[in-house]
This record gives sequence, C-alpha cells and structure tokens, in this order.
Amino acid sequence: MLEIACTIKSNKRMFNMNKNSQDTITQAIKAHRESLRKSLQHRLEVARSSNNDYLVRQLEAEAAYLHL
Repeated sequence: MLEIACTIKSNKRMFNMNKNSQDTITQAIKAHRESLRKSLQHRLEVARSSNNDYLVRQLEAEAAYLHL
C-alpha cells in the first residue's frame, strides 16, 4: 500500500512539473510572437515612412507567412 501511495505522489509531482513546464513554454512562445510582431510592425513603419515599396511588400509577405 505504501508503495502505491509513493507512486501516486511521485506521479502527481511529475504532472505538476510537466504542467509548469508547459505553461512556461507557452508563455515563452507568446512572448516571442509578440516580440516578432512588434519588431515587424516597427520595420513596416520605417519602410513606409521611407517610401520603400519593395521592402513594405517583403515585410507584408513576412507578416503573412508568420500569421501576424
């Protein structure tokens, strides 16, 4: 009986660790995508203000590719 209780306790700890790891990874992915979005937005603003139509098209294609 004690062995089963220890196994259950160990499994709960592993589940909590996995859940925490998944949450951390999810937050990192969201932060990375937001960083990409902001950077791309800034680059687009600069390209537009410089009247660089070629670069604007390239950046818009990048945004579409990244689904931003």
